[in-house]
Amino acid sequence: MSDLLSIGASGVRAYQTALTAVGENIANVGTDGYSRRSVTMQEISPAAGLAANKVSAGSGVMVLGIARATDVYASAAVRSATADLSRTTTGVTWLNRIEGTMTGDQVQTRLTAFFTAARTLSAEPTSTALRATMLETARSTATAFSATDSAFDQINADFDGQARQAAHDLSSLATSLVRVNEGLGRTQPGTAAAAQLTDQRDQILTKMSALSDITSTTDELGRATVRLGDRAGPILAATDSTGSVTYQRGADGGVSFHVALQGQISDFVPSGGAMAGMLDGAERINATRGAFNQVAKNFVETVNGLQAGGQDLTGATGTAMFGLTAGTAQMSLLLTDGSKIAAAKGNQGSRNADNLAALETARGSVGFEGKLTQIVTDNATTLKQRQTVADAQSAIRDGAKASLSAASGVTLDSEAVTLMRFQQAYSATSRVIQAARETFQSILELR
Repeated sequence: MSDLLSIGASGVRAYQTALTAVGENIANVGTDGYSRRSVTMQEISPAAGLAANKVSAGSGVMVLGIARATDVYASAAVRSATADLSRTTTGVTWLNRIEGTMTGDQVQTRLTAFFTAARTLSAEPTSTALRATMLETARSTATAFSATDSAFDQINADFDGQARQAAHDLSSLATSLVRVNEGLGRTQPGTAAAAQLTDQRDQILTKMSALSDITSTTDELGRATVRLGDRAGPILAATDSTGSVTYQRGADGGVSFHVALQGQISDFVPSGGAMAGMLDGAERINATRGAFNQVAKNFVETVNGLQAGGQDLTGATGTAMFGLTAGTAQMSLLLTDGSKIAAAKGNQGSRNADNLAALETARGSVGFEGKLTQIVTDNATTLKQRQTVADAQSAIRDGAKASLSAASGVTLDSEAVTLMRFQQAYSATSRVIQAARETFQSILELR
């Protein structure tokens, strides 16, 4: 009877653990990052050798451990798809900022108004009112160029802040991963605690992949070693050490990320994640700003050059109309009197407007407005392409997450069936204990 009691007791303990695991699954059906858990059982081996009893039916069941459902390939696919999507969406964010900057202050509209005012003045070059109008449009144009240049400064300031935050977040995730590794090293494998720590590990890895493409390997205890990029990339986190990521902007406007680990600093060029999207955005910002600054420079040089080669309303040689800070589009209006506009060619009289005609010719040959339009159009085209790619990558990411969920997620229908099966098993083993007790009591009552 003692064998029957021990068998029943082992079954009760085992199925109680199994029911607990099923209850945990059901309770966490909506928990993001939770992986389904199951109980692995094994028959208790009967005594062997001389101690073996040929009439023994067995010794019951034992719980080997808590098994965590997982699929390493599906997890890797989710991380890869997350990195690709995050890179594209981050790039889209900065392309949107560029578009808003280039169109927000209406540079092209105000530039067109300036040339229109010059053409109108050429019909009546001695008109004080028309000269005042052209001077006002010149002031508006300079203000628009300067405001756009300041907007680019703000973009760079915001970019630097977000890039530093991304580097800090990735470093913090690496620190958290090392702590989880330490926990896994101290936790018995096959326990609920080990499963929980492994869930945390995978969630950290997914968050890392949203910031940068990573390559992860695990040891027999589940502790992860993470490299940035491919398997040849710098180590960010290991079983017992963690690195830090830093961001830097160079004097030329170029940006870069670096990894420091145990006194060694390595350059790091991400090819996925938000940080890769930031590098794409920085390149686009610098290229767009460079093209915009060149339009401002060409415009100022053209107008000031024509001013220097013409005569104003008083017959004096024209002076510079605009000032421009070198290397920027910070523009200022130098003229304060409309009579200083050099409408005439040299020695042609105040009613001559050949210099204004030359300005109109330069407008068509240099194509100031067309170049601004091209900058905006190129950015809009790239933005549209990236948005299309993001839609496709989003579908790929969702598909990868669905595959992972199918492999490791909780399905209530399946858990309900398992719950009923373990309930019946638990009740049956309880009946075994009851039968053993009743039989034992009957034996004791024999006279």
